[in-house]
Formats: sequence, structure tokens, C-alpha cells
Amino acid sequence: MAVALRQLIERLDRELQPSRWNDYAPNGLQVEGRPWVERLVTGVTASQRFIEQALAMDADAVLVHHGLFWRGDSPVVTGMKKRRLATLLGADLTVLAYHLPLDAHPRLGNNTQLALRLGLPCSGVFADASGRELIQWGAFSEPMAASVFAEHVSHVLGRSVQHIPGGTAWIQRIAWCTGAAQQGIQIAIEQGMDAYLSGEISEPTVHAAMESGIHYFAAGHHATELYGIQALGAWVAQELGIEHHFIDCPVDV
Repeated sequence: MAVALRQLIERLDRELQPSRWNDYAPNGLQVEGRPWVERLVTGVTASQRFIEQALAMDADAVLVHHGLFWRGDSPVVTGMKKRRLATLLGADLTVLAYHLPLDAHPRLGNNTQLALRLGLPCSGVFADASGRELIQWGAFSEPMAASVFAEHVSHVLGRSVQHIPGGTAWIQRIAWCTGAAQQGIQIAIEQGMDAYLSGEISEPTVHAAMESGIHYFAAGHHATELYGIQALGAWVAQELGIEHHFIDCPVDV
């Protein structure tokens, strides 16, 4: 069954409410393709490799978390951006992207979907420094050894997790935010968390964790954001009666 592209966009926008977010990228339609969608393909990032694999699956539209355009990018279309756009426009393929609205969605979002897979109990949400409610937190019923938790995350995500020890060997209260949200460790510290989990890590975050007595788990940007886009694609496909496929183009960061 095919649905009008505008109907797909309206349903996604109604659920994710992108107008509520001051984001780093445009949310929703980024490249307009054919007016009807029967086969939707989802992925984390609209890379050239992903686009070509979606075309090989005869996609009518792709839905991603990381789209083609970001605040501060040059408006000149050259190199990588030229190749991606040429491929998309030549194939009349639509690109839809949702960034922060997908991270924060309470049911389909990256933070919630990661928590479900890791067995993290969600007790609430903290606002970040910009007032955006992105950071989830919860408390285990019983304290867990930080080293055991690191092994658990590695097993579930299928990749090594960088653990920066801080404080005692045990954790009970933990906060998390997927992707590049390492700055959220400051909120976790202020809120008295024992641990914070995100995707990326840089040198200042190591010192912040060690000197503040909080465990930090860097589980990978791509690895922590695999699940929201899959959940969103499956949900909207069921809502509209269209076909959905997910393509993973993994990168070890």
C-alpha cells in the first residue's frame, strides 16, 4: 500500500512535534522525492553508503536520525554533499530526518529505546543547560558493580565500552543521553548521580568524571542511537500500512 508523502510527513510531525525544538538541523523533510511512499527505509545516518543500499532495496523514502544539513555548514554544495544530493535527486528519493525530537520522544526515542535494551529503570528526565529535557535517569533496585554494568552494556551493544571509574565501585543512580551528549555529565554530577552513560567521550570529560567521583560510560555514538529510528520506522509503517526496512551501516564510534 502506498501513502502520499505529505501524509507520512504529517504523521511523523504530529508524533514528534519538531516545532518544539531549537535543533542543530532541520527536522522533517530535507529532500523531496516522489510523491508516494510504499517502501520506507530507515537508518542512523544519511551517508552515501546508506543511500546506495536504500536504493538497492527500491526505497521510496528514507527516514534517518542524522540528516544531510547541519547548522553552521557551508551553503556551497561540493564534494560529499554534492555526491549525496546528486544520488538522491537522480533517484527521486525522499529524505526525512529527525534529530533531537527523536532523541527525546518518551516512547520511540533513542534514550527510551536504549534504556529498554539495557534494562535501565527510567524515573524521570533532567533538562540540559539549554532547558531541553533530554537526559533520562533512574535507580537500580539494588546497587550494581560498575565493572559488571560496563560488561553488560558491552554485551548488549556488541562493542567495547570505555569506562572511566569514579567514586565507589558500586552504582545505583544513573543518568544517560545517547549520541554526543557527554556534556550532560555536568547535570548528572549536579543531580548526585553515581554514573552517566552517553555515546562519545573527549579528554575533558575524563577529568570531570574522575575528579567529581562519577562513573562515565562511553558506549559509542552510533551504537547508542541504533534503536530509536528502528522503533520510529516500525511504528509509522504500522500506522500507515506501508513497508519498512532498517539498514545498519555501522561505524565504531
